[in-house]
Amino acid sequence: MNVTINNHSYEATKGERLLDVARANKEHIGYFCGGNSICQTCYVKVLEGSELLSPMSAEERALLSETLINEGTRMACLTTVEKEGTIRVLSLVEEIKRVAETNPLELTGYAAKMGWESLVQFPETMRMQAGRDFDVWQLISDVLSGIGDAFQLVLKALGPSFSGNIVGSDNGDAGTCKPFALSDTCNCSTHKDTPQVTEHIAA
Repeated sequence: MNVTINNHSYEATKGERLLDVARANKEHIGYFCGGNSICQTCYVKVLEGSELLSPMSAEERALLSETLINEGTRMACLTTVEKEGTIRVLSLVEEIKRVAETNPLELTGYAAKMGWESLVQFPETMRMQAGRDFDVWQLISDVLSGIGDAFQLVLKALGPSFSGNIVGSDNGDAGTCKPFALSDTCNCSTHKDTPQVTEHIAA
């Protein structure tokens, strides 16, 4: 089974959650609650293969407004791969990233829309959550794991920005520092061996 998340393709097995496929491959999907259907950051928009996914449960419907459902939105933590074929999805966080890169002026409208859809569904969401029986310690463990994974994704995204902080480091030159170079190997000096100058002050 092939699952494409944010234009990156991965293999998946029957019964595997979209969230687990994303986490296994360090793909950009939000899951601060560790996949416990609380934080609602793992929205994905199904672009292809919706018929290959698990039917929408009552729990999932409680988290999504009718507008989002009609747009093909699913909760990655509650949606599993069920049939052979090609599935393509776009995560909420990736969609926000693309809007920010292509037309940042649309971010306000986008945020307002998502906020409104969450507000519309809030009573139903709270009723569903109130009826759930949580294993508190497991929940805490999952949340911490989810935050840790999210932090790793941020570092991965920022990696290219920091990899070239020191100019000339590849050819053995001391080089100069670029902004934000936080490394012991970079002391913002353009000389390898700067002799120390000792002042002698006459008495």
